[in-house]
Amino acid sequence: MLKQALKNPALRKRAQQFGKLVRHSAVTPRTGESHKPKLVSNGEMGVTFIGHASFFVQVGGENVIIDPNFARWLFVLKRLRQPGVKVNDLPPIDLVLITHAHFDHLHRPSLRAIVQHTKRWRGSAPTVVVPANVFDLVSDLGFRDVVELNWWSSYRHRDVTITHVPSRHWGARVLRDAHRGYGGYVLRGGKHSVYHAGDTAYFSGFREIGTRLAPQLALLPIGAYNPPSFRNVHASPADATRAFLDLNSRWMVPMHYGTFRLSHEPMDEPLQLLEQEATAAGVKDRVLILKEGVTRIF
Repeated sequence: MLKQALKNPALRKRAQQFGKLVRHSAVTPRTGESHKPKLVSNGEMGVTFIGHASFFVQVGGENVIIDPNFARWLFVLKRLRQPGVKVNDLPPIDLVLITHAHFDHLHRPSLRAIVQHTKRWRGSAPTVVVPANVFDLVSDLGFRDVVELNWWSSYRHRDVTITHVPSRHWGARVLRDAHRGYGGYVLRGGKHSVYHAGDTAYFSGFREIGTRLAPQLALLPIGAYNPPSFRNVHASPADATRAFLDLNSRWMVPMHYGTFRLSHEPMDEPLQLLEQEATAAGVKDRVLILKEGVTRIF
């Protein structure tokens, strides 16, 4: 089957491009350092960028981690930036949110480590929230509860409400399970709200998310856009800026760049282009570049 696939010129080109990514990752030194996250006081929201699409969010009195990935290698792709936070430096986690089943967002060893860490601290495991039809990928990891959500459905955990919202991506873990759900989440606790878009291309749904849920802070992906065909499922810095304007959020934090070499743009290009796009749109002062592991208090 592999030999037959490699006879296809398009598949052969994709294999060659992926081989180039692997070689570049292997010879690139890993950089960055880990920090202990700052814990918030009552009424504050804290956001800590771990790397890639992983965040530790303190909101509504709950400790939430989104798309946690602490892997040093993603199969053959080397992690190029250290995780900003170590699992053992996190407080007990109340909620884990998974946006979709792709291996860089649903990393089972990282999820298992969070469950074990929280059990050691508190004696009970966190709850995990996943899109529809992702239950079987996390049900054996020891979570207290597994909550599946469809688009626009919500789950309330004490004082925090999580709403699953659409994205333009896909949810398959492997080639033949395209029935799996995918999307982003809007979390609301007290006076604060934050939107994590997951993986997504630009689409008209950003305006609806902004109108219906009005998130204060938008965590938006800006990487994996080259070659241009990748923009069918990923956002470029220009796309993310347009999405931010559609959402009408107060703040934007970029993500999904600089950690794994998933595409062919230079590793430092997404932030450079984002600065240009945000400046041109007049929103540069509302775009916050978070250093991995350094907690921003809102």
